[in-house]
Amino acid sequence: MPDLPASVGGILRLAMPRTRRFLPAILAGIVSAAAAVGLLLVSGWLIVTASLVDNLVPLSVAIVGVRFFAVTRAVTRYLERLTGHDAALGRLADLRAAVVRRLTPLAPAGLGSTDRGSVLAALVDDVENLQNLPLRVVQPLLTGGVVALVSIGVLAAIAPAAALALAVCLVIAVAGAVVLGGIAGGRAERALSRDRAELAAALVDELTALDVLQAYGAEAIARDRIRAADDALRRATTRAAVAQALSSAVVSLAAGAASIWALAVAAPGQPGGAVDAPWFAVAVLLPMAVFDVFSAVPQAASAWRGVRAGAERIHALLPATLPAEVRGDEGEGRLDNGALRLRGVTTSWPGAGASTLRDLDLDVAPGERILVTGSSGAGKSTLAAVLVGFLRFGGSYRIGGADAGRVAGPELRRHVGLCEQDPMLFDEDIRQNLLFAREAATDAELIAVLDRVGLGAWVRERGGLDARVGERGALVSGGQAQRIALARAILRGFGVLVLDEPTAGVDPDASDALLRDLLGAAGSQTVVLISHVEPPAGTIDRAVRLDAGRILPVGS
Repeated sequence: MPDLPASVGGILRLAMPRTRRFLPAILAGIVSAAAAVGLLLVSGWLIVTASLVDNLVPLSVAIVGVRFFAVTRAVTRYLERLTGHDAALGRLADLRAAVVRRLTPLAPAGLGSTDRGSVLAALVDDVENLQNLPLRVVQPLLTGGVVALVSIGVLAAIAPAAALALAVCLVIAVAGAVVLGGIAGGRAERALSRDRAELAAALVDELTALDVLQAYGAEAIARDRIRAADDALRRATTRAAVAQALSSAVVSLAAGAASIWALAVAAPGQPGGAVDAPWFAVAVLLPMAVFDVFSAVPQAASAWRGVRAGAERIHALLPATLPAEVRGDEGEGRLDNGALRLRGVTTSWPGAGASTLRDLDLDVAPGERILVTGSSGAGKSTLAAVLVGFLRFGGSYRIGGADAGRVAGPELRRHVGLCEQDPMLFDEDIRQNLLFAREAATDAELIAVLDRVGLGAWVRERGGLDARVGERGALVSGGQAQRIALARAILRGFGVLVLDEPTAGVDPDASDALLRDLLGAAGSQTVVLISHVEPPAGTIDRAVRLDAGRILPVGS
């Protein structure tokens, strides 16, 4: 799988399918366009010739030619769409995966200044827009260019004067359409990507924080933001559409001028004209057929501006280098389950300045359950980010006999799992929310792990594993979301499980039961529980307290 390049040009190159996959689409497109031109020319020649002769036998070849070009055009057009979209969409999947891989190390710590709407727009709209590079930029340019050159050559053999008229009008059409389109709509086309992102951000903020907005009477302000973003997007779309219409008008005028010019100079008997009436018809019709194919070339310039703007947004969202505090996925070696040993660990969040953890020492034996407590800002969540490989650190962090700081991030997260205080649940049923942890798990195994976390009876009451949880778990309570997240972690089989504030948002009366079930379900896994809430007696082996980034004995 390719990595996301560090430049706009690299992103654009990555959006292009491999030549061996895209070449069949290019060839099919050229043949389809050539067949469309040939169909019109042979049909014109046939009609004019049929009006001049009494015997239809000489026309049999032309009749077969009409059928041949008609069938060829339909078949190759289908093959062009099939192979072109297969190559482009396959590359699009690689590109989206590369964006996600770049986001993975950034998401926990390096996107603090980026709203979710911008990330959503880049991952969906901007990446989706990059498929236009091969399909609406490269392919039309190659197809239109090749067909135009071949047609000029053919017309030069039939009526040289008409060939000159066609060449001049094609140049004028391209120059006029591209320049006029750029002046009239260049800024709007580049703004479309930005305005879509702003509208997505406004909608995401409104929908995810609706309860807070209503509670503080700020819903009207959020709706005004959505309305303003929608108005801006509509204006940009209108300006871009007007620019495309003007470009199309220039092409249509040039096509008409080419045909009129050919009509004036290609008549039989004139210098550089056609030899007879049927070929005169061909000389007049050929410019129309060529411009029908060539009309996509000016539109490719418009598509190019939108594609480049999307690539620039992706590049701006995903920095070429990770923040110094964020740990990448590079590394080597493998880990085995064993004791956790941290010595002199110092780290901070991007942009935080001062270190959040300072010379932290911590030992956790295999199968041990420890409670990490402390005031807000003491460094508890920072410790969790170090344990699962989201932040770089100074000092030493070992699991068993291996250096956890040198292995790749995914390898570390194969052994150390994190259940966050706000677990991510997908808008799917319970089964799908569990299966992404272990795809091969059977329904019986899923029910068993739900029983372990105390959700078995609840799931049966909801109708089984097909019960949906809603967008981000909207249909389940905070405690149920934590239990589902723990069930996923158990299915994954982490050797070490970090529970970060699992009782956040849970009723105080239910927090003891939740902690008892969570810690009981963990079985033999090593558990690092980060919590403000004291767990029930007997559920943990020991407790430590974080203060100003250092571990202190509880009670000090």
